[in-house]
Amino acid sequence: MENQTKIAQRVSLVTIAGNLLLSLVKLAAGLVAHSGAMVSDAVHSASDVFSTVIVLIGVRISAKASDREHPYGHERLECVAAIVLSVILLITGLFIGYGGLHKIVGAAVETPVVPGAAALGAAILSIAVKEAMFWYTRRWAKAIDSAALMADAWHHRSDALSSVGALIGVAGARMGFPVLDPLASVVICVFIGKAAADIFIDAVNKMIDRSCDEETERAIRERILANADVARVDLLRTREFGSRIYIELEIAVDGELPLRRAHAVAEAVHDDVEAAFPKVKHIMIHVNPA
Repeated sequence: MENQTKIAQRVSLVTIAGNLLLSLVKLAAGLVAHSGAMVSDAVHSASDVFSTVIVLIGVRISAKASDREHPYGHERLECVAAIVLSVILLITGLFIGYGGLHKIVGAAVETPVVPGAAALGAAILSIAVKEAMFWYTRRWAKAIDSAALMADAWHHRSDALSSVGALIGVAGARMGFPVLDPLASVVICVFIGKAAADIFIDAVNKMIDRSCDEETERAIRERILANADVARVDLLRTREFGSRIYIELEIAVDGELPLRRAHAVAEAVHDDVEAAFPKVKHIMIHVNPA
C-alpha cells in the first residue's frame, strides 16, 4: 500500500506541474489571439490542479494504517475522493454545455470575433498534452487499482475534449462558421457527463461491499482447492472494501486430523491466497470436518 501511495503521489505531482504550465501557455495564447474559448480553456486546465490535489489527499488518507476507531483501515476514503471528482467532472461538463447553448442562442445578436492563429496552436498543444496525461494517469491508476487516480485521468480526458471543442471553434470562426464552437461544446458535455456517471457508479459500488466478479472468485476457489488437504470449499464470500478484498471462507478437511494439523492447513490456505491475490487484505477461515 505504501508503494501504491508513492506511485499515486508521483503521478499527481507530474500532472499538477503539467497543468500549471499548460494553463499559462493557453492563457497567454488566448489573450494574444483574442480567443475567449482559449481563455476559458486555460481556466479549465488551472481548475484541474484543484481536482488533483483532492486525489493526493484521498490517496494519502486511504493509505493510513488501521486504528482503534477504524479497525478495517481507511481505503474507502479513496472512493470518497473519486465521488467528489465525479461531481466536479459533471459540473465542469454542465458548464461547458451551458456555455455552448448560451452562445448558440445568442449567436444571432452577437458580433463574431475572429481569433488569431496562436489560439489554434495552443489548442493543438493542449489536446496532445492532456491526452498524454490521460493515458499516463490511466496506466498507473489501473496498475495500483486506484479509483481516485482513474477519476483524475478522466478529468484530463475531459480537458482534452474541451480543447478539441476550442480547436473546432477557433478553426470554424476563422473559416466563417463561429457556431461550430458552441455546438462542439454541447456534444462534449454529453461525453463528460457519461464519464462522470461511470466514475460515480464504480466508486459507489466499491463503498457498498459489492462482491468480486465471478472470474476472480473462481480463481480464488481454484487456488484454495489446489491444497491437497482441502476436501472442498463449503462457503466463499468476497467483498470489495475500497480497492482491497475481504474474504469469508469455510473449508472442509479430514475430520480425523488433529487440531494443530487442521489449523496448519487453514494457515497455509490463508497465506497462499494472500500471496496469489495481492488485493486481498484479510481472510476469515472456518474449518469444517469432511
